[in-house]
Amino acid sequence: MPIRVLVVDDSAFMRKLITEIINAQPDLEVAGYARNGEDALKKLQRLQVDVVTLDVEMPVMDGLETLKRIMSEKPLPVVMLSSRTRKGSETTIQALSLGAVDFVSKPSGSATPELGSIADELVNKIRCAAVAQLPLKKKAPALTPKRPVPALPPVPVGAASRVVVIGSSTGGPKALEEVFAHIPENLPAGVIVVQHMPKDFTRSFAERLNSLFPFPVKEAEEGDLVESGRVLIAPGDYHLVITPERRVALNQEDRVMFLRPSIDVTMESLPAVYGKNIIGVILTGMGRDGAKGMALIKQAGGITIAQDKATSTIYSMPKAVADEGNADYILPLDRIGSVITELVSALR
Repeated sequence: MPIRVLVVDDSAFMRKLITEIINAQPDLEVAGYARNGEDALKKLQRLQVDVVTLDVEMPVMDGLETLKRIMSEKPLPVVMLSSRTRKGSETTIQALSLGAVDFVSKPSGSATPELGSIADELVNKIRCAAVAQLPLKKKAPALTPKRPVPALPPVPVGAASRVVVIGSSTGGPKALEEVFAHIPENLPAGVIVVQHMPKDFTRSFAERLNSLFPFPVKEAEEGDLVESGRVLIAPGDYHLVITPERRVALNQEDRVMFLRPSIDVTMESLPAVYGKNIIGVILTGMGRDGAKGMALIKQAGGITIAQDKATSTIYSMPKAVADEGNADYILPLDRIGSVITELVSALR
């Protein structure tokens, strides 16, 4: 049976283009289309749909409100279509937090060749969404109310002597919020996050996390110092490595497994700097990025954590680490942050 897709977009041109892209694939078919959120909700009541593609900016009912209604009334995998504007990126990050599986950023302009460039990305993300595990419908987002976290000793000033590195992909933005909800503001380690995300979106992602948590979160810049109690997010389209001086170095060397930033590239730079004082974490995502890096962290005497299958949107990346025997802990998402907090204090 083909994967049935509901296309939701207020642009007739985009609906036509997306329909053509989807119907050109033997394993996909358009089950219907909608002009706005209200229309989409009506269509979902009578159509059999496996995945929804949802435009962010629409009249009558916008993408965010439509997504909230879908996730509360009839949860389905949703792939957002976003503009590359500042507003579009901020709204997309909110959508991922609300439960969208992934997103595709639409090129600026309306030239057919430009828009056609999203075809491969769109069909691959629809296929990925179709097998994604949606979160159980059980509670409000992890941030409300904020959970209590254990008190820790004061954070030393200057470069961190311990580091936590977290790699994530599909489903990662929402998963990271859950992890950070269990981490105290004075964690005695620096935190580096490599989330697969385009360059136009990582700054908005970092700013959202910074607004939600008591510890500082920023998109990493060349020369940033890795400091205890601060989170650095690898910028889209750049590999991030840590120098012996414990500072960020960014580069645009070749993509690794078609990815930049690469989780492996960042993780591989850490043992020479931090030795065994590393906690490596792999969260939900497609592929095997991070598997090599986690092996090197474990080999150096660091501690490794993989998210479990039951709570992963896509279990591919954590599975690669677990299957190769390089996960010291395999944990449900809601335990990872507290275990990181406990383990950091044990590092010397």
